[in-house]
Amino acid sequence: MLILADDQGYADVGVFGAKGFTTPNLDQLAAQGRKFTDFHVGAAVCSSSRASLLTGCYPQRVSIYGALGPGSHVGIHPDEQLLPELLKPSGYATAIFGKWHLGDRPMFLPTRHGFDQYYGLPYSNDMWPYHPTAGSRFPKLPMYENEEVIDAEVTADDQRNLTTSYTERAVTFIEEHNNEPFFLYVPHSMPHVPLFVSDKFKGKSEQGLYGDVIMEIDWSVGRIVDALTRTGVAENTLVIFTSDNGPWLSYGNHAGSAGPLREGKGTTWEGGQREPCIMWWPGKIPAGTVCDEFCTTMDVLPTVAHLAGAEQPKKRIDGHDIRPLMFGEEGAKSPYEFFAYYWLRDLEAVRSGPWKLVFPHTYRSLTGEPGKDGHPAGYTRSRTDLALFHLDEDIGEQRNVLKEHPEVVARLQEAAARFRRKLGDGLTKTTGSENRAAGEWRR
Repeated sequence: MLILADDQGYADVGVFGAKGFTTPNLDQLAAQGRKFTDFHVGAAVCSSSRASLLTGCYPQRVSIYGALGPGSHVGIHPDEQLLPELLKPSGYATAIFGKWHLGDRPMFLPTRHGFDQYYGLPYSNDMWPYHPTAGSRFPKLPMYENEEVIDAEVTADDQRNLTTSYTERAVTFIEEHNNEPFFLYVPHSMPHVPLFVSDKFKGKSEQGLYGDVIMEIDWSVGRIVDALTRTGVAENTLVIFTSDNGPWLSYGNHAGSAGPLREGKGTTWEGGQREPCIMWWPGKIPAGTVCDEFCTTMDVLPTVAHLAGAEQPKKRIDGHDIRPLMFGEEGAKSPYEFFAYYWLRDLEAVRSGPWKLVFPHTYRSLTGEPGKDGHPAGYTRSRTDLALFHLDEDIGEQRNVLKEHPEVVARLQEAAARFRRKLGDGLTKTTGSENRAAGEWRR
């Protein structure tokens, strides 16, 4: 099963350095499983990241860019094979309880893409009237049950119970399907702003509301793992916990922390795409271990498909089977020779091993006072020149060693040229030849 937080920073779990709040259940999950310190998402924004996770592809390959708005004519294409679609022929029951964000028109909904059950929000929870700057241009926030809107206006009171309601649905699903194989996906709406927490966690953390919200997500993980144990399926269940992208730093005390990493959500610096990740499978994944090898959410699909004995997608994917890393096999190394960091259509960096070459681009940066209590600060548009970083020695991407390693720069530039040919690059006005169109449906 897969548990995904929304905008949770790299340092927002106890074992990754959280301050001001505790995450005992996630910490226990790590103590009994494996912590991944160099785990990346496919993009530093909601829809692109989720498309990458569920298809095993760079979001540019499946043409999902940015965050899809309500009523978007673009969504996940019907020809893409999502992870639940691969698992269903092997007899898996499938469900999603939480935020979808791959299109809210009927043809894009989860039940059209391999999920038997769906309960949750079709996109982020900051639709009108909750977004502080959007006004009424956004519609009211709906709650879905499968393909039916069961509540046309999710209120603030409703949002306070989102984490609990997703958790209760997840526990019930486990209890009802513990005698058969199942795939359960719990993409939480929190801690995406606006932040809401139930009364049972309100005021519990030293950090404030954000810490309360993370503590409730941690409680949710504990409830779900307890249900797996209680129903006797823990030893047959892989649990993966991670986040969709880094923290939304402009929200200040309502945002998380990227810890030692540079920047956050919406950037291709490490703070935008390197996420906390814990994998747990009693008796299979070695307890209390750490994996420092590079891997990504694109690897979840091929790895889980192999574990389930399911067929791999018919179309090309970019992820890899990381069972050797997951199971801690001796000498196991990252399957990635190169990794591309895209922001929307722009290739902004390429990585190989510890080396990351950043191309000249403009990015949003929080350089002044952060926001407070749900109201964001404005971003500054910053500019970077061509830069090379050695992440093992400089995880914060502060020391440009470009001039000292011309051979590394040349190798990464050649890799970038290949990515541009395959997936495109708006920075250099190239169009990838292997992109697959997202669904576009016009009235």
